[in-house]
Amino acid sequence: MNADDDTDVIETVTDVSEENRTGVWWWASRIASYTLLAAMLFVLGVTVVIPKVTGSTPYTILTSSMKPTYPPGSLVVVKPADAAELEVGTPITYQIRSGEPEVVTHRIVATRQSGRGITTYVTRGDNNGSDDENPVQIGQIRGKVWYSVPYMGYVNNWLNGEQRKITVIVIVIGLAGYALFMFVGAGVDRYRSRKEESP
Repeated sequence: MNADDDTDVIETVTDVSEENRTGVWWWASRIASYTLLAAMLFVLGVTVVIPKVTGSTPYTILTSSMKPTYPPGSLVVVKPADAAELEVGTPITYQIRSGEPEVVTHRIVATRQSGRGITTYVTRGDNNGSDDENPVQIGQIRGKVWYSVPYMGYVNNWLNGEQRKITVIVIVIGLAGYALFMFVGAGVDRYRSRKEESP
């Protein structure tokens, strides 16, 4: 084999390597992996990280009373609010009966003040034709809706308790594995490029 033959072999290997890094399959795998990464980060962020960091609470809308704003299955993240923030038009999550865990998310449509200076809130679902029967006291209010994400409530329901911990661990391990894979892949590509460039 002469020098020209060696050059042809090196050029062929280089061409194949470049094709592997720029072909349709290469781009499809990259797009799929980045999409999966973004989806995992999004789920982790909106259901766990953001609520945890900000002291907010995620809830799932189960009924159609707040359609079309929050259709069933929506995730609403509720952050604590003081009385000054509870204005007419504000969607809030509150205990249906004081001291009990069951809650509902409706909108404030009016405020009332008793002769003793106690403020209560009249609420109504966006999809309901009449106000809720009982006014809401400040102690019942868990907070006001900060943001919502359609359909993510179903994921939030599934991620309760032990499943939430397991899912967070799996996602973190998956992200670490992905980062390691990308790092090793980049190192391998650099090694191959140097090897191909060497005489």
